[in-house]
Amino acid sequence: MNQTSMQVPLLLWQQMARMAWESQMVIAWRTAGMMGLVRQDAEEPQRMVIEKANAASEAMHAALRAAGRGERADKVMAAALRPYRRRTKANVKRLSRKG
Repeated sequence: MNQTSMQVPLLLWQQMARMAWESQMVIAWRTAGMMGLVRQDAEEPQRMVIEKANAASEAMHAALRAAGRGERADKVMAAALRPYRRRTKANVKRLSRKG
């Protein structure tokens, strides 16, 4: 086993940890908005539901495309995480500006 193949799982875990942290930040901002502690757009709750459905659909398709190309399991997982990661990153940026 070479060093690069040993680093791949660590990189995947790093991406997952970053996404988990950002997800918690988004939950905190949205909860504070629903409680009236920070300014929040009226359509934020609806946006929250719609984006989850869209991310799930994109993730499934990305994973199926990667698996269909014969990618390794870590590559399939990374492809599936990408749509979620993109949204959590954008949400943290957007919501923190409003707070």
